[in-house]
Amino acid sequence: MSTEPVQELLDTFVADLRETLAPVAVWAHGSLALGDFRPGRSDLDLLAVLDTPPDRDRLRALHRRIDRTGPYAAGLHCSYLVRDGLADVDRRHPTWAHRRLFDRTVTPVTRRELALGGRTLLGPPPADLVADVTDAVLADFVRADLAAVWLPATRHPTWWLRDVWVDAGPLTVTRAAVTLADGRLLSKGEALDVLAASGAPAELCADIRRRRYGDPARLTWAQRRHRGTLARQLVRERIGSLLQPS
Repeated sequence: MSTEPVQELLDTFVADLRETLAPVAVWAHGSLALGDFRPGRSDLDLLAVLDTPPDRDRLRALHRRIDRTGPYAAGLHCSYLVRDGLADVDRRHPTWAHRRLFDRTVTPVTRRELALGGRTLLGPPPADLVADVTDAVLADFVRADLAAVWLPATRHPTWWLRDVWVDAGPLTVTRAAVTLADGRLLSKGEALDVLAASGAPAELCADIRRRRYGDPARLTWAQRRHRGTLARQLVRERIGSLLQPS
């Protein structure tokens, strides 16, 4: 699938940002930075650095305007960071994602992505403004995310009837295992290959791969329940292993 419409969207967004908020820099992270972006399937994960906090009403208006520009615009997510607060890892920043505005931190995973090669859309590169996190800080965040988000999620079987949980859960624990082992960050495609080689159910890996890279299969309710059980059990078991005291 051509990435030209995506680049046009990014160009339009950056031009609009320059006119309305005069950002210091705009960077891409996530799959755009790690080299596994799939138009129409991957989100467009961005960060904009500003000199002053943005007006929230102007942010909403800007993104609602961008949302009308094309089919990929709904996946454009952006956090707005103030330059003098970049070093504060606990600071929450205005963020537009899933067509709403809320506040969230820029996680150690994102900071490591930026250090490894965040894609610069405007201004100086990330390394000029954002310090990398240590391996210890990155590992602490990964363990906390597994314990606070993903392990509790395995207690809700109905959540795992949805594609989003099946797609994200097994890949998240796979990426976490590699990061905890040696500090590396895997793309989703790399994680899928590692997952398949790790003894995960072949039918589960094939289902995730079809949805990301091919044509998703239509599943019956029974098939969806079976698939969700496989994913939920795998996530729970692997988190248990990863969180065991060393």
